[in-house]
Amino acid sequence: MFAQQDSTATINYDTAPLTVQEINEDDLQAYRNNPDFDYEVIKRDQTWWDDFKTWLYNLLTQFFEWLFGVEKAAGFLQVFFQILPYVLLLILLYILIRFFLNVNASALNQAKKNGALVTLSEEEHIIKNEDIQQLIQKALQDKNYRLAIRYYYLYILQLMTDKEIISWELQKTNYDYLNEIDKQELKHPFSTITRWYDYIWYGNFDIDETKYKRAETDFESLQKTLKNG
Repeated sequence: MFAQQDSTATINYDTAPLTVQEINEDDLQAYRNNPDFDYEVIKRDQTWWDDFKTWLYNLLTQFFEWLFGVEKAAGFLQVFFQILPYVLLLILLYILIRFFLNVNASALNQAKKNGALVTLSEEEHIIKNEDIQQLIQKALQDKNYRLAIRYYYLYILQLMTDKEIISWELQKTNYDYLNEIDKQELKHPFSTITRWYDYIWYGNFDIDETKYKRAETDFESLQKTLKNG
């Protein structure tokens, strides 16, 4: 049996006057300008990159599901994509480091191959103090024809300096010396051996005995002219 409802209870009604809130155009404009209330969805065309990422995501999902099970796959996949940029960065750094190490190793091997290659800082010592003829013979015995050309050119510069045809200075170029030569009978032969020297030494071309003999003919001709002049 239900309890009898208290008939003495009263109901209070809200008799306060209602105020109509008016919304004008300025109020609406404030919401239109607020990006938080912009719910427009701009649909763009699917690109090949989007297709590739979707394909890769599906492929990795299948792999992780096979490896860890369906329940754990999503968690592992999320972690994988979080660390993927760092993994790619490490791979890129590894490739760059290997590249520069290979370049340096190649340069070092080339230096070892040429053995007693002369640096610019040694030129003055060789021209003023060394028996260059012996250096030429030693290079020929070692079949280092490129180095022999180097020494032979320095020997010509030494002869022209001794005869005051040129004024040897370390900072001068070979074409500076060419401009210092006044005698035409020396100018053309010196220009010829300079081309040989630039081609073989600065062009970093290895030469065999046959090519050396061809160049040696021009060097010997100028040498005789200088000694007989």
